[in-house]
Amino acid sequence: MIEHLDVSILCTSTALVVGADCGGSATRVVVATPDGRIVGRGRAGAGNPVARPPADAAAALVAAVREALAGRDPARVAGAVVALAGRSALDRPAVAACFADAWRATGLNCPLRTVGDAVVAFAAGTPARSGTVLIAGTGAVAARIVEHSVGHTVDGLGWLLGDEGGGFWLGLEAARLTARALTTGHDRIGPLVDAVSTAVRGAAAPAGDPTGDGFVTAFYALPRHRVAGLAPLVLDAVRAGDPDAHRLIEKAADRLAATVHAVAPGAEPLVLAGGLLTGPPEIRAALLARLKRPATIAGDPAEAAAWLAAHDLTPTAAEHRAFVTPRTR
Repeated sequence: MIEHLDVSILCTSTALVVGADCGGSATRVVVATPDGRIVGRGRAGAGNPVARPPADAAAALVAAVREALAGRDPARVAGAVVALAGRSALDRPAVAACFADAWRATGLNCPLRTVGDAVVAFAAGTPARSGTVLIAGTGAVAARIVEHSVGHTVDGLGWLLGDEGGGFWLGLEAARLTARALTTGHDRIGPLVDAVSTAVRGAAAPAGDPTGDGFVTAFYALPRHRVAGLAPLVLDAVRAGDPDAHRLIEKAADRLAATVHAVAPGAEPLVLAGGLLTGPPEIRAALLARLKRPATIAGDPAEAAAWLAAHDLTPTAAEHRAFVTPRTR
């Protein structure tokens, strides 16, 4: 995937770097100067070549890069770091060729360095080179980071085998709870069951069919991303005081805490990343109560990827804080 690079642009003030975060829900790209000034952003669809057809994932990267460049000369880009959820797919020659073709389609001539999404998730929380990161978005994985490389991981096994405590897991648990409540005829239908039932069946629900049959049929017709899309309903129901939703949040925090503990206890930095941990506070608060150790909330992983790209080029690139906007609780 490496093309010829005109190194003379490294010596000019017009050089740019590209950082990309290609996840299971979206692809985000940042274009920055080596001193940390963000000059462009782009966003496109899911970029995980395991969860999505590789051609679709690669096309999302192309679209996001083009949007982030916004008419700037691609020849100015001197380096790039692209974080991929599902990076192992690049070990297959056909997938690697697909991404190589996509990279050429962006018009960039700089080398492309791909890393696992855990590397930039960790870098989005700290300039440290080693530590632990827990990512809970659509999926869930914890990774030991050693010198900005993945040492070993726990979970991250996908929607069928693991990802416990992640968005898909939480959405599926909410759907299971809803199916049981509807099919057993519980007297009390709380906010969570009502919201999930409505979201799954929607306008297609047969008139006068409050039972579980219609729900189960509709649920099995849902695409996978719609299952993960049920997770925010659990958080909404917690705020509405639903005890069923609260129990699911506690279960998710238990699973995520167990995943972190299986990586490494230690006093090195711990970064929390992914939408379930960097957004609404409910799961994060329950998790921190179990971990009993300090943690940093990750900022934008695409910004962190740009920071890594800048430091690949020159040790005089700007500090971490110039690239990555800190996220407060």
